[in-house]
Amino acid sequence: MELSHLGTPTGPMIRVHGGFANRMYRLDTDQGAFAVKELNVVDRRWPYRVEDVFRFERAAFAAGVPMPEPISAGHDTLVHRWVEGERVPEAPVSAGYAFEIGEILARIHALDVPWARGAVKEPTSRDWPELAARAVATGQPWGDELASHVETFLAIARFVDTCERPGPVVLTHRDIQPWNLLAREGRPVVLDWELAGMLDLSGELGSTALSLAKGPGFDSVEPAVFRSVLDGYVAGGGELPPAGPSWFVFLIGGWLGHTRWNILRCLAGAEATTGPDLALSHESAGDGVRGLPDLFGRLPELEALLL
Repeated sequence: MELSHLGTPTGPMIRVHGGFANRMYRLDTDQGAFAVKELNVVDRRWPYRVEDVFRFERAAFAAGVPMPEPISAGHDTLVHRWVEGERVPEAPVSAGYAFEIGEILARIHALDVPWARGAVKEPTSRDWPELAARAVATGQPWGDELASHVETFLAIARFVDTCERPGPVVLTHRDIQPWNLLAREGRPVVLDWELAGMLDLSGELGSTALSLAKGPGFDSVEPAVFRSVLDGYVAGGGELPPAGPSWFVFLIGGWLGHTRWNILRCLAGAEATTGPDLALSHESAGDGVRGLPDLFGRLPELEALLL
């Protein structure tokens, strides 16, 4: 990494563990503290649009969106000013915090930033029987459970491919989840913008509101918190799209693709030089194998949150 523009280091660069797709480090120099993200460009599901995302981040920061200051971007490196704050646990947030996130989304969607390319659309893979067979044959810890849910995973793939998305399509963050947020004096700070791009509005709102309203599973969804995100969005000048399953198809499809990606990394059996550690890939694969069938089975309950 070429980081000389950040000043003279005052100590070694320190790895910050826990990234689900990339690797991050903290670098302290005579010019301050920086978050240096090493992007995984080896086996990503789609190429990063680093320059486009960086321009979008700069516009959001200039508009007052609470986020780390974007400093520089390169082919495989992103640098932001380091921000101190409390990690947001995977548990229902306060109604006030959720309301502010809704307002932030409305502010982001109102930005006028050129974006030449359309929404990312990756084919939904249907190779779940083959993956399950390989997982069982190689003794993966979640292999038997995956094999028992193959038909459900095929049904989820069909749902992702066929669900109607009514629009509008907006330029947005695309990944506002607890692990991409901080709380600073109780107020939100939005991290990790590298997946930003065009997305159906209902998918962005449904994914965000559900992630902030639930615990690690789906037994403790707080309808009032879910609704607070939407109320904040309207208060910020946004308009809600029609209710329907499209509110949750992006969340389901994204988790499906992320689970498959981690399964492939686990089946390879070797520690990769970029991206998450193998142990974290096993954890993510197991979470997806257990959680996706549960989420898919609860779609009627989730749609009731929109009423």
